[in-house]
Amino acid sequence: MQLRAFFRNAGQWLFKSPDQSLEQAYEAALAIKKIEDDYFDGQPIAQDNSDYGDSAYRYIQGEVERNILLIKQRMATFEAARSDLSDLSPGRQMEVQSYDDQQDEYTLDLIDQSAIIFKKLRIIDEILGRYDTPSTQLATAGTPESGSPGGSKNKSGKADKSRAGLADRSGVLPRSILRTVDRVKQDLDPKAEVDVVKSFRKSQGKTKIALRFVLLLVIVPLLTQQLTKHFFVGPMVNYVRQTTQAEVFLNDEMEEEALHELQRFEERLRFEVILGKVAALNETQLEERVLEKALEIEEDYRERSAESVQNVFADIFAVFAFALLLNVCKRQVATLKAFIDEVVYGLSDSAKAFIIILFTDIFVGFHSPHGWEILLEGLSRHLGFPANRDFIFLFIATFPVILDTVFKYWIFRYLNRISPSAVATYKNMNE
Repeated sequence: MQLRAFFRNAGQWLFKSPDQSLEQAYEAALAIKKIEDDYFDGQPIAQDNSDYGDSAYRYIQGEVERNILLIKQRMATFEAARSDLSDLSPGRQMEVQSYDDQQDEYTLDLIDQSAIIFKKLRIIDEILGRYDTPSTQLATAGTPESGSPGGSKNKSGKADKSRAGLADRSGVLPRSILRTVDRVKQDLDPKAEVDVVKSFRKSQGKTKIALRFVLLLVIVPLLTQQLTKHFFVGPMVNYVRQTTQAEVFLNDEMEEEALHELQRFEERLRFEVILGKVAALNETQLEERVLEKALEIEEDYRERSAESVQNVFADIFAVFAFALLLNVCKRQVATLKAFIDEVVYGLSDSAKAFIIILFTDIFVGFHSPHGWEILLEGLSRHLGFPANRDFIFLFIATFPVILDTVFKYWIFRYLNRISPSAVATYKNMNE
């Protein structure tokens, strides 16, 4: 039985390995295609087709070269595995899930496996044909996909020739003038209006999907928390606490609050009797009034304790619903991320610096410890835990420092490369 399981697992790995390599190469090609659609209006990735600075373009160029390298490596693995297997599951069919933007729904199609492979290979070949640069060839030297020296030399010569042509073109006139001429050509193009409308509808669809998904991320966990608390967790917790005669107070802090409240009631009642606002009461009547208040406080804190236990389990269900939503809606997550990137990086340098300073002062600034203290105490009260002052102070002394370090690293590592002018504005405003 173990030998049979071994051969079965080996066969599954053997037949799945080329598909995984092709899928990884295909995803890398789609990543490059997404950069073209999002930042270059569907045109090839070139500095003449954009208004980005040198730093931003070098970053994009690095991403393209990394994906090209990944495509070549995975395609080499795919071709080697396919050459070893003369007939890899012929006639195999599979269900493919596709998304319709207009109908806003997913559909399942039964497609032949070979058709999917040809489609992916066609897109991969298109991307390699556009971005087969000498830098990626040098990076892949020594790998199986680098090919013969003659082929590499021919491709390198072709890339050098195209790069030389670009240098000649940019040497005659400034690139800004060339971009202006290209923009005028696009405006005079009869298909320009159709392209603009198509691009606007695509952007509008992405915005709707992103905003709708943000609402889902907020509404679904809240609804899950409330529904499970009132219809599932609540009745179960109340039944268990009633049958087991559970304690009224979950912790000593709640008991101290109840005693303090009862003490204040008794003192206020005696004070009102002295002032004549309440009719004179003897000790027996006074004790009866205090006993009624004590029973009322006991019932109130019993409900608060039960509600705290309910909040713990209901919040677990809410977190699970949130994680499940992120796992299921991966396409919407990617759309939301692209939307946020477009909004954030589309801001002016002063606006970026203002937002950075605002968030850093709130979470890691001089007055942030008070906010963290209130937040942690409220969370402890919500879950029924005692507000441990030592833990709160230790958290305040470490977490904002770690957050500030991570944030500074992000500015140095990414923002300084993508938008150095925004970093310079941030430093001037912060000083």
